[in-house]
Amino acid sequence: MLIDTHTHTNLGEFSEDYDKVIKRALDADIWIVNVGTDADTSQKAVKIAHQYPEGVYAACGLHPNDVSDDFDFELLEKFAKDEKVVGIGETGLDYFRTKEDEKKAKQIDFFMRHIQIAKKTDKALIVHCRDAHEDAVKILRANAEGVRGVIHFFTGTLEQAKKYVDLGFYISFAGVITFARDYDEVIKYVPLDRMLIETDAPFVAPLPHRGKRNEPYNVKYTAEKLAEIKGMTFEDVAEQTTQNARELFKI
Repeated sequence: MLIDTHTHTNLGEFSEDYDKVIKRALDADIWIVNVGTDADTSQKAVKIAHQYPEGVYAACGLHPNDVSDDFDFELLEKFAKDEKVVGIGETGLDYFRTKEDEKKAKQIDFFMRHIQIAKKTDKALIVHCRDAHEDAVKILRANAEGVRGVIHFFTGTLEQAKKYVDLGFYISFAGVITFARDYDEVIKYVPLDRMLIETDAPFVAPLPHRGKRNEPYNVKYTAEKLAEIKGMTFEDVAEQTTQNARELFKI
């Protein structure tokens, strides 16, 4: 069994066939967490989760690139109380696309508000971070005591990974590790009991499907590559990452 801890079959790319895509994963004994990026996709993630008796869950939040004053945090708290919602996010910081100090400050404010909701509702925090790891670590150290969380689609350095692990967070790896060798050192360092796997579908499909629309079924290729890099069996990686996901999301 595997758990794709971060996917987006709630996005428009899957509007015509999300049921087939999800069933293909479930038939392969792959469970999924559909992650919202705004109010609409969060609501859709919850709706989709309730269409399946087992194996499909939701996370709700606002992506840092989409921070907006009209986002309804009361609605986010309402979503968080749903039994199928296992995470708050994705939230975090993205300085790759955001350069202005004012916009960075807005991202930080929204990030901290998501952290407080995760703490209040006892749901896992799903962190998106790109080119902003130092600020993210500072914010988590100061505000996230007692919060369970994951750094999704990790693309930072070994030193940054060590800081997140020291904070008790999980590090999640996606399909990019099947064709880029930038993260081998980090993968070898991070203990297996702090690792998760994901697709971030429909984005960044792994080999052998690079360039095509990604989907949860492909998470197995990430697990296989993790096993290869860490010198472990696929079965050990599957078992431990699944246990990690169950513990993080309480599923």
